[in-house]
Amino acid sequence: MFTTLSRIIKYGLQVFRRNGWVTASTIVVMVLALMVFEGLILFGVLTQKAVVELEDKIDISVYYKQGAPEDEILKMARAVEKLPEVKKVDYVSREKALEIFKENHKGDATIGQALENLDDNPLLASINVKANNPEEYAAIAAYLGNGNFQSIIQKITYAQSQTAIDRLVRLVNTLKRAGFFATVFLAATAALVTFNTIRLAIYSNREEIGIMRLVGASNVFINGPYVIQGIMIGLAAAIFSVLLTIPIINASSGYINVFIPGSNFDQYFASNVLVLLLYQLLFGLFLGVVSSTIAVRKYLKL
Repeated sequence: MFTTLSRIIKYGLQVFRRNGWVTASTIVVMVLALMVFEGLILFGVLTQKAVVELEDKIDISVYYKQGAPEDEILKMARAVEKLPEVKKVDYVSREKALEIFKENHKGDATIGQALENLDDNPLLASINVKANNPEEYAAIAAYLGNGNFQSIIQKITYAQSQTAIDRLVRLVNTLKRAGFFATVFLAATAALVTFNTIRLAIYSNREEIGIMRLVGASNVFINGPYVIQGIMIGLAAAIFSVLLTIPIINASSGYINVFIPGSNFDQYFASNVLVLLLYQLLFGLFLGVVSSTIAVRKYLKL
C-alpha cells in the first residue's frame, strides 16, 4: 500500500508539473474564486461591525414630566432593565442633561448667554433604552406605553425612531440573505470551473489513462494522481489568494476605517490572517479534491 501511495503521489506531482498551462490556468481560476470567498468573509465582518455601529446609535428615549419624583423614575428604569429584550438602560438626570447640553453648545455664545439668564433648568430627566436586537424595540415600546408609568412620562421617542429601526432590521436581514446566496453561488461556480479545468487536464492525458486501463491499473491508481493534483492546486491557490489580499487590505483599510469608525480593518486582518489562511486551505482543498474526483470518475465511466 505504501508503494502504491508513493507512486500515486509521484505521478500526481508529475501531472501537476507536466500540464503547466492547464495547471496554471486552474490555479488562477481557483485564486480568483478563493479571493472572492475571502472577500465575502471580510465583507461579513465589516457588515457586522457596521450594523453594531448603527445599532449603537439607535435607542428609545423616555422623557419624564418636570415634577416627576426621581425615585419613581429610577424604579421604572430598574423595571425596564429587567426586561429580557433590554441590553442597557442609561438614566440622565435634569442636571446631567443640562451639562451635556452646555458641552454640546459650548462654542455658541448666544445659547450660552440664554442659559445664564434662565431661572430654572428647562430640560427633562430621561432614560435611554437599548435593545439586544433591533427587532425587539417594538416590544419595549409597548411595555413603556402601558398604564403603570403614564403619570410620570412626558414623551417616548419610539415613534420618531421607528422608521430608522425598521430600516435597520430590513438592512440586516437583507445583508444576511445576500451573503448566504452569494456564498452558495460562489461555491457552485468555483466547483464547476475547477471541475472543467481538471477535466481538461484529464483529457490531455487520455492516452496515458487508456494505457493504464489496458494494463489493468485500478480506478484508485488512475484517480489518485488527479486527486493529488487537485490538492496541490488547492494549496497553491489558497496561499496565493492570501498573499494577493494583503496589499489590497493595506491599500483599502484607511478608507474603510474612515467609513466605518472603529473597524480597525487592517488590525483585524493581521490578527486573523492564519485563520483566514486555514479557511482558504480548507475551501481550496475541498474544491480541488471533490472536483478532480468527480471529473475522473465521470471519465472512467466513458
